[in-house]
Amino acid sequence: MLKRTICLSSPLKVSVRNFQLQLSPLDGNAPSSCVPIEDLAHVIIDNPRISISIPALNELARNNVGVVICDEKSLPHIMLNTLDSNSLQGQRYRIQLNASLPAKKSVWQQIIISKIRNQSRLLNKLGKDGDTLKPYYMNVKSDDADNREGIAAKLYWQILFGREYFRSRDGAPPNNLLNYGYTILRAATARAIVGAGLLPALGIHHHNRSNAFPLADDLMEPFRPYVDEIAHSLHLEGKWQLDKETKARLINILYRDTIVNDKLHPISIALEMMCTSVIKVMNGESKVLNLPVFQ
Repeated sequence: MLKRTICLSSPLKVSVRNFQLQLSPLDGNAPSSCVPIEDLAHVIIDNPRISISIPALNELARNNVGVVICDEKSLPHIMLNTLDSNSLQGQRYRIQLNASLPAKKSVWQQIIISKIRNQSRLLNKLGKDGDTLKPYYMNVKSDDADNREGIAAKLYWQILFGREYFRSRDGAPPNNLLNYGYTILRAATARAIVGAGLLPALGIHHHNRSNAFPLADDLMEPFRPYVDEIAHSLHLEGKWQLDKETKARLINILYRDTIVNDKLHPISIALEMMCTSVIKVMNGESKVLNLPVFQ
């Protein structure tokens, strides 16, 4: 079943009752509402006047619901995931820790090929010259040793948003739209990682001692063009501010479809399939990842 993502943006008291989230408006003028926790994939908390009970957080964790808390600028800032969501978690931690260097290099190579190919497919879909990127995704070495990802990215951003555009977290719009969309995608990836029994703090390529989710940064890469497509559409419409509409459209990425193994799947399911395949490659059971094909 495709699970829901809800964004809470009004002052609320959030509690749990009969395995449902009970949402009680603080102004007292509106009735309380309930949402079955088993139907949820993510809860985004985007108002400083929302309070949530510890029993509610525990029940969300028990059901592997990712909780994202936004800062005063309404940007996702905190991500909460359970530490115990898979009965094979210990075994899979050991698979991660014992994975051979060639296996990890192969995983990263496949991820980068998929990412650049999907960037190329997005450009072609938009009527731009995506074939410019073909030499880059056709010649990615093990572990992307000669940084085809970085070289392709410079071309990609210029073709997508124009020669004057510079991708930076702190840059001018549409960077803010990309930042928000990527954070939502990162949260969904972290949820899939934890659900598969993997350790999100143990990355394949990304390594930073202050980053608790480097594996999410690794595995989200092939899915980024889906965020880029939405940000590009908003940019063309002149919608550069993070308001209720733009956030809703960016959150909607989790319900987009992608192709995995010649079949159509929602991105949230495709993330789970990819994480399971990572385990198999690291354990020597397979050589090929289940990766998304942009469409």
